[in-house]
Amino acid sequence: MQALALGAADTLFKPASGDRMGGFGDALVDKLGRLADPTLSRGGAPSAGTRSTGAPPMRPVVVGEEYDVVAIGASTGGIHALSQLLRAIPPEFRLPILVTQHLPVSFMPYFAAQLAVIAGRPCDVAADHTRLRPGRIVVAPGDAHMRCVALPEGGAAIRLSSEPSGSGCMPSVDPMFASLAAVFGPRMLAIVLSGMGRDGADGAGYVHRAGGCVVVQDQASSVVWGMPGAVADTGCAHAILPPAAIGRLAAARQRP
Repeated sequence: MQALALGAADTLFKPASGDRMGGFGDALVDKLGRLADPTLSRGGAPSAGTRSTGAPPMRPVVVGEEYDVVAIGASTGGIHALSQLLRAIPPEFRLPILVTQHLPVSFMPYFAAQLAVIAGRPCDVAADHTRLRPGRIVVAPGDAHMRCVALPEGGAAIRLSSEPSGSGCMPSVDPMFASLAAVFGPRMLAIVLSGMGRDGADGAGYVHRAGGCVVVQDQASSVVWGMPGAVADTGCAHAILPPAAIGRLAAARQRP
């Protein structure tokens, strides 16, 4: 976890004693190939009209909007970016922060502990019925999607689900974004950081249509501009920024 927070791109479990090395070698070569090949990191070859180099022009973020919740999706290279983002958020920031990061389930307690230290605020691995509370971070477990539902008495809570997602990821950013958009509408900020593939692009569409704000990490600072680039290609991103700037933007837009 410390290596990932410092900038390591990805992880790979070493083989157990007695395991064949062939599978490990294949997995290692696949990960290196995806990191080196931008068309693979985006989930396929660029379609007609897709920008192959550089970032799409940034759409201006409307000044004065306020949010009640922040949701962050990330994968390969995302832990380092998330660390930079959280360090830019001051201690007085009170909005709940939800994080879906592609990691094996065994990593999640250590991931939550690492984020708590970096952010200077409590961080929990989500459980069913966990309530969203001010000043706290909740991370998706490695074996379930994190969804949000409105509570009859007010507020919101998390429901975990394990059905297959369109992106094929577990956990997936898409159901988190889509469910939060249904509950919070224009009062949410969705952030997509470095990662392979296009998880989060469909969910960002729900946020955009609900009137929420979508911000993605810029290509220059991303280890892999797959997930943020996929959102940018849909036209849903209101801004494309480096992680620390995203943190400052989030801090400036919380509801008083």
